[in-house]
Amino acid sequence: MTDFKVDRKTFLTTAAIASAGAAAGFPTILRSTASAKDVIKIGLDYEYTGVYAAYAQSETRGAMMAMDAWNARGGVMGGTRVTTVSEDNDNNPGIAVEKARKLVNVDKCAALMGSINSSVSLAVSGAANAMNILYIDSGGHADAVTGADCKYSTFRTCHSTWMETHATGFSLGKKFGKKWYLITPDYAFGHALDAGYRDVAKKIGATIVGDDLTPLGTTDFSPYLTKVLGAKPDLLLVLVQGDDFVNCLKQAHEFGLVGKIPIGGPQVELEAVWALPEAARVGFWGVEWYYKGANVLGTNNKLATNFVNEYRKKYHTPPTARSAFGYITMDRLLWGINQAKSTNAAKIAHALAGAKFQTIFEGTTYYRAADHQLMWPMWLGGIRAKGTPQDKYDVFDIVDRQEPDSIEQSIAEKAKVCKMVWP
Repeated sequence: MTDFKVDRKTFLTTAAIASAGAAAGFPTILRSTASAKDVIKIGLDYEYTGVYAAYAQSETRGAMMAMDAWNARGGVMGGTRVTTVSEDNDNNPGIAVEKARKLVNVDKCAALMGSINSSVSLAVSGAANAMNILYIDSGGHADAVTGADCKYSTFRTCHSTWMETHATGFSLGKKFGKKWYLITPDYAFGHALDAGYRDVAKKIGATIVGDDLTPLGTTDFSPYLTKVLGAKPDLLLVLVQGDDFVNCLKQAHEFGLVGKIPIGGPQVELEAVWALPEAARVGFWGVEWYYKGANVLGTNNKLATNFVNEYRKKYHTPPTARSAFGYITMDRLLWGINQAKSTNAAKIAHALAGAKFQTIFEGTTYYRAADHQLMWPMWLGGIRAKGTPQDKYDVFDIVDRQEPDSIEQSIAEKAKVCKMVWP
């Protein structure tokens, strides 16, 4: 089984060597004296250590592939090359803000991207806005990023929590029943998911019989799983992610819960499924992108096909949804700079907002001008524990697709909370 964890020593050692960084799938750390006229730097503010390290690695790999593609075509703005500077935010919003300021003020990065933890994304969004720097939240899902805390200078690539819960809640309720138990991470992301599922429950008449808030980094889920067994719900919704997801599902198997109570949730990450023993690979989950199938990639999407093939060749595993987030984010960020012919945040934002494009999934998409949320489908998948004889990594059976306008709040609804102020 592939080990997807990245410890601090490995990250810092890799980051110290710029040329090795790109080859290993980590961001290049620029330590040259090149002037801003010679190169445009993009700052990566990510959780390279801790429970989300595997996801940060995948997003960075995708971002580097997009950057390499732009550089191979001659760079941006008529021949300017692009490089990256990365910082490990240690899963801490305060540290993430410090790193964002360093990336801009010391390293002279023209724009920022990241992260995984929604609380970090919200903090960096505020810091970037104060510095008038464009920031694309590649992987933090909390609704507030493109909702109550929306910023003219912030865009989001991954789905909002509202999209995740509404893409899965109706289907899971219909399939398994309307008596739900939630295990929820106790920070912005988890609270937003909780609110989304409560909205779905209200609409379909479901009852939430239990809802446990768990600290990020929980290793022992036995107190919560014992309560689940006692409550006997129709469905256990597991909202925790990263290493917490792995620990929760492993222990659910050990407690004998798997097979007795159906399990599902708003999203599942390939990195987490691959890290689970086969017996704990269960459930139906929201899927934000998948590397196989016409339902996701389309039948003649050469960009998607090339991305998947080149990624597997380079890293010896398929790309994950996180890889796709990183690729799309970097690609659109550089497109915006190139289109605006400027690194001015407002000019890039005006170029990106509402501009339709095709990328590594089937269909046309865009960052919605009203809130800067990427409008793209979500899929529902059941886990196939053993993969397939041809591909051990192929663990999802995609069974449904939900279009973005049916799962995200309308522009009118968003206008009530998103009050975007432009300079």
